Amino acid sequence: MTALPSFVSPAIESSGARFSSPESGAPFSVLVVEDQAVMRAALVTELHQAGVTQVLEAENGRSALALFRSERPDLVLLDIRLPGEDGYWVARQLREAEPGEWTPIIFLSGLDNDLDVWRGIEAGGDDYLVKPVKPIVLVAKLRAMRRLLDMRRRLVTVSAELHLANQKLNEMVELDALTGLVNRRGLDRMLHAEISAARREGKPLTLMLCDLDHFKRFNDTYGHIQGDECLRQVGRLLREVCVRPRDIAARYGGEEFALVLPNTPRSGSMTFARALGQMLKLLKIRPAGSDEEILLTLWRHHHLHPR
Repeated sequence: MTALPSFVSPAIESSGARFSSPESGAPFSVLVVEDQAVMRAALVTELHQAGVTQVLEAENGRSALALFRSERPDLVLLDIRLPGEDGYWVARQLREAEPGEWTPIIFLSGLDNDLDVWRGIEAGGDDYLVKPVKPIVLVAKLRAMRRLLDMRRRLVTVSAELHLANQKLNEMVELDALTGLVNRRGLDRMLHAEISAARREGKPLTLMLCDLDHFKRFNDTYGHIQGDECLRQVGRLLREVCVRPRDIAARYGGEEFALVLPNTPRSGSMTFARALGQMLKLLKIRPAGSDEEILLTLWRHHHLHPR
């Protein structure tokens, strides 16, 4: 290590402590932001000797921000006194550069007073080290911040997994087991959201309620197995005709179905309904050996005209 002039305090005292990652073999990178080359070199050397995987260097705030955005280090050692913008400004910019994320920031300073500590925490820092830094203290801080970072990452992972599981559970709860269409519960939620969107966007919305004509007689005559198969076929057809991402096909209850068609005016919905009736007629849903067909009848239209 290069000897420092007698009037300059070393950035770090003699080495000896060792950084040990809580997760064996996991990489750990540190960004050192220090304008004095000799002090920066001393910190970099000590970090390498302590076992840090990668050490990035910056001599001012602007280059530190650029490195932070491109390399995404695991921790930042940030000197308060920098040319141009000071460390407090840099810390605020770092926090703005990672919305929703968190990278530990440890301030470095030759000053040791309560006001500096308070300003550092207010600017977005997480801890404070006074130069000259003792290796054992530095490594202890690194270990503590690494534990916090690992805990946060695990929490984020668990949160994402819970969110995904909750989404899948909601999909199961809002799915009709027989037809695979959205059920009444899901329809209520999605329709409410589409009504709000139609009013917000000033676009038309169509709700079509459809009923299978004479389904009860069909079910009584040919049995529930044939009736269920009939409902499944109708469900497949409705899924196929709802081709736009926000179109919704739902089983409203029993032999009743609902279609939610965003951005569809009255004229468009009437054309859609006629075409749907023709498609079902061509499908010729009937039990084996029977000539009786089941027809899909348009029961009611609801049109939302946003104000």
